[in-house]
Amino acid sequence: MNPTIDLLRNHRSIRKYKEAALPEAHTEAIISSAQMASTSSNVQAYSIIGVTDSALKKELAQLAGNQAYVEQCGLFLVFCADLHKLKGATEQHGQTFHHNTESFIVATVDAALAAQNAAVAAESLGYGICYIGGIRNKPQEVCEALSLPELVYPVFGMCVGVPDQEPSYRPRLPMQAVYHQNAYNAEQVAQGIQQYDDTMYKYYQERTNGQTLTTWSKGIADKYAKPGRAHIMPFLKARGYRFE
Repeated sequence: MNPTIDLLRNHRSIRKYKEAALPEAHTEAIISSAQMASTSSNVQAYSIIGVTDSALKKELAQLAGNQAYVEQCGLFLVFCADLHKLKGATEQHGQTFHHNTESFIVATVDAALAAQNAAVAAESLGYGICYIGGIRNKPQEVCEALSLPELVYPVFGMCVGVPDQEPSYRPRLPMQAVYHQNAYNAEQVAQGIQQYDDTMYKYYQERTNGQTLTTWSKGIADKYAKPGRAHIMPFLKARGYRFE
């Protein structure tokens, strides 16, 4: 259709990288692209930590669940929700900084929007990327490793580097399970999930030579039948966030 849409539709998560650093010009292009993402009221409530130090990448890889590709990639980016800078700007003018759940959402969404811009920019330069939610496995240790101040928390990481694999395309939910016109349609979603289960059953079967016989909804059930990362709320409150 056009190069931008083709790029977006050809996204793959890359989990194996060649040992190659990114040229500074490419890093700057990726970060400056991230900065141009939409941001609520121009508050820009996020910060990005670029990690190139081998020892630090190794430490973060371990904290994220021993994900080797965090250590392999040429550049590891940690996207952080950042109310610390807003607090500083407010106090600079002699005013008291007030924040709540809405502020937390704004900062988290701002970080995510910037990250997706960075991902598209990186892929347009020929790099592979992979989001790393495992950075929240041990978030306090990540904060300490990166010297993050109060009111800053790591939302997720992102591997960026030269791909050393060509993974297959993973099908997505049919559009009817995602896009609704004028009103939410639960029946349409249920039908889409049933269709997607059939698609993913065949995908897993072919990808694993018959070793994995499951569906998308079964994977979701297994994941959400038990609590995940229950430590996050106490961690966020300890970082100074207020939920009210």
